[in-house]
Amino acid sequence: MVKTLNYRVILFAFALIFGIVFSIPSLTQSESGKKITLGLDLQGGLHMLLGIKSEVAIESRIKSMAATVKYLFDDEEIIFDDLRMNEDGTITFELLDADDVTKAIALLKKEIEGTVLSQKSLNFSLEMTEEEQIRTKQNAIGQAVDTIRNRLNEFGLAEPTVAKQGTDKILVEVPGIKNRADIERLKKLIERAAHLQLMAVDEDRIARVNTMSANEAKSFGDVILTDVKTPEKYLVRAIPVLDGSMLTDAKVGFDENNQPVINFALNGQGAKIFGDFTGKYVGKRMAVVLDNMVYSAPNINERIGGGHVQISGNFTFGEAQDLAIALRSGALLAPVIIESERFIGPSLGADSIKASSLALALGFLLVVIFMVIYYGMAGVIANVALIGNLFLILAIMSLVGATLTLPGMAGIVLTVGMAVDANVIINERIRELLHQGKSIGKSIEDGYNNAFTAIFDANVTTLIAAIVLVVYGTGAIKGFAITMGIGIAASMLTAIVGTHGIYQWILPKIDKKKLNFWFGIKQEETK
Repeated sequence: MVKTLNYRVILFAFALIFGIVFSIPSLTQSESGKKITLGLDLQGGLHMLLGIKSEVAIESRIKSMAATVKYLFDDEEIIFDDLRMNEDGTITFELLDADDVTKAIALLKKEIEGTVLSQKSLNFSLEMTEEEQIRTKQNAIGQAVDTIRNRLNEFGLAEPTVAKQGTDKILVEVPGIKNRADIERLKKLIERAAHLQLMAVDEDRIARVNTMSANEAKSFGDVILTDVKTPEKYLVRAIPVLDGSMLTDAKVGFDENNQPVINFALNGQGAKIFGDFTGKYVGKRMAVVLDNMVYSAPNINERIGGGHVQISGNFTFGEAQDLAIALRSGALLAPVIIESERFIGPSLGADSIKASSLALALGFLLVVIFMVIYYGMAGVIANVALIGNLFLILAIMSLVGATLTLPGMAGIVLTVGMAVDANVIINERIRELLHQGKSIGKSIEDGYNNAFTAIFDANVTTLIAAIVLVVYGTGAIKGFAITMGIGIAASMLTAIVGTHGIYQWILPKIDKKKLNFWFGIKQEETK
């Protein structure tokens, strides 16, 4: 027996032990060890439908265009005046040197797309085309889906569903939310625009900010903003120095008083703009503005290069962490509003688990009985491989922290059928060769060789489809694809390598006179 022990059966035994050991935490729901996470349909959670104010994306785009105009003209030393954004959505400015007209027009047409530039003497008007407005609104929806999904993923939630619904709605499903505090924190994270701006303080007029109206501030090209923690007001330039689109990273840190702060880094263009501005306005203040609230307005003591900026605002660590997540995942081009929300209780999950488990157990039992009755001991071997396959699926899903949903359970049931199908093909090939009068050893080896190509091709093509669904799918589709993909890979090991090794191991014990017992065929059926 020692001589017939082979690497295939050893590998299968190791895989079986591995599967059992790492499946135990999920099967017993013990406190220790990695476990499979249940999806919204199994454990309950939060279901939300979001709307989006796409018109705000237009306003943000116009503000970004105005900031770009200012940066381009300053960088190219084009002298201009009275740059402002108007209520009709246009950006107007005046050039002070006629020699700069040709250069300015060429620069704007090259760097700012989707706009129409109008000229009257040295006065210019820049506005978005209708096509650009439509594109901006559509981008706002798509960007909101990606941004919210990134935020929830960084929040540490297991496979949340974030998908566009209709033309202007977003569906969000988050499994595992258990209490009201988590729900509120999650809603704040989703709704936060995370629109970061660095804005110049209007030092000449700020002394009158408490008596100044919003319209008066607008006439000077300014806007009045409030401090995030106090009633203090700031008068800042409406056109920002730069915005969060130039941000590359945001992390939580601590200042000299061990208070949480957010350190963020700017890209190359942002670092240059920031460095040029701080160098030009030494002695003045710059406001760090997030979602139209001033978090800090430090004095500029010297030119600051490198593109590294810090936000302080008396945060708790949790607030700083959530804010860093929002900044890292990107600002929403347009704010979202929660139009409906409902908490799905775990009772639905319990019923779903019970029904799905019953279906899985019943399907598994029927397959096991059929294989034993039709193929005899070969069916028992196939069933051992099937059990090993199930344990491997659970173990791998537990180790990678995968989320199990109802479609995922359907994927497991489908995998059971596919794993058995591989052994059905193999057993039929073996039986065909035995019918032809070949020896048992030759029939087994040729049976596996003849069946391998068909099984391998079928599994690989299905695996490719599963990988595509994992990469591009979301929510339930992704959960189904993950379990199916893991199951297919596991079945290649258990149904082909494992059973082959078992046959080689027990080959000396297989009696040709008892083919009905071993392979479910009668003796008189063989030559």
